[in-house]
Amino acid sequence: MSRQRVLTGITTTGTPHLGNYVGAIRPSIAASRDPSIESFFFLADYHALIKCQDPELVRRSSREIAATWLALGLDTEQALFYRQSDVPEITELTWVLSCVTAKGLMNRAHAYKAAVQANEEGGEDPDFGVTMGLFGYPVLMAADILMFQAGKIPVGRDQIQHVEMARDIAQRFNHNYQPLFTLPEAVVDDGVAVLQGLDGRKMSKSYNNTIPLFEDAKQLRKSINRIKTNLLEPGQPKDADDSTVFQMWAAFASPQETARMRRDFEDGIAWGEAKKQLFELVDSELAAARDNYTRLMADPGHIEAVLRRGGERAREQAGALMGRVREAVGISPVR
Repeated sequence: MSRQRVLTGITTTGTPHLGNYVGAIRPSIAASRDPSIESFFFLADYHALIKCQDPELVRRSSREIAATWLALGLDTEQALFYRQSDVPEITELTWVLSCVTAKGLMNRAHAYKAAVQANEEGGEDPDFGVTMGLFGYPVLMAADILMFQAGKIPVGRDQIQHVEMARDIAQRFNHNYQPLFTLPEAVVDDGVAVLQGLDGRKMSKSYNNTIPLFEDAKQLRKSINRIKTNLLEPGQPKDADDSTVFQMWAAFASPQETARMRRDFEDGIAWGEAKKQLFELVDSELAAARDNYTRLMADPGHIEAVLRRGGERAREQAGALMGRVREAVGISPVR
């Protein structure tokens, strides 16, 4: 029985935080241990260039994200873990796919439409500040997916459109030339936690309300103590469902411990005590991985070797498919 291919990309534009961990990294690594799944994880460093023009930040983020996944136990023999830029066939496929992609499809991309709307509301030209990278990046994303014939693409709801676009592009190529590409499907797991940040909004780099995943224990305690709460005193019942502290607790605790903390909220647990217990819970889950991360960050040569080996394995597959694509479109040796 063939294994189901699942592909996940991680854009290299920031430091991983607790929201990334519970929402994507932890469930992805768990799924990669399923023998019925063939997992592909890649550092999307070409995607990073669309929104980040700081080369040092992209470099540092690539190193931090790679170290994070390795520190948390990703088995790079079982899963294919590679850097997008180490597989030049992906950018070659991007050009081929762009030649069958309707501009009208790109006009409907959420990120492009949002940029145009912001420009129009600000009295600017609709395309002010819009690069071809921003406009065309759904084609690069399609190449990422189609290159490895991935069937299932885990995404958040805001990313479903990109997988649907990849599917449309694959169908157009298959119809115009040969049926070479698997049609991908977006998979949204509503059971995965979406963490709130320090201010109660979704934890996000864009809101600057994140808790870095591997900050040291002292800083982690400080960050948890900064989580916004209401003014209810100890002894006053508290609404667990309206609490960032409780929501974060539930993302790390067992069902039994979550039920116990809910009762403690109803009994009026002090905010300081709830945050103390939350720190101890989160720190106990991350402490060993934090030590691994610190060791990996001090050994960039090892990280690079792992990524290069992944890139070589990825190119073995990409090269074979790209040969078939070239032949299909008429780019082949003169015979």
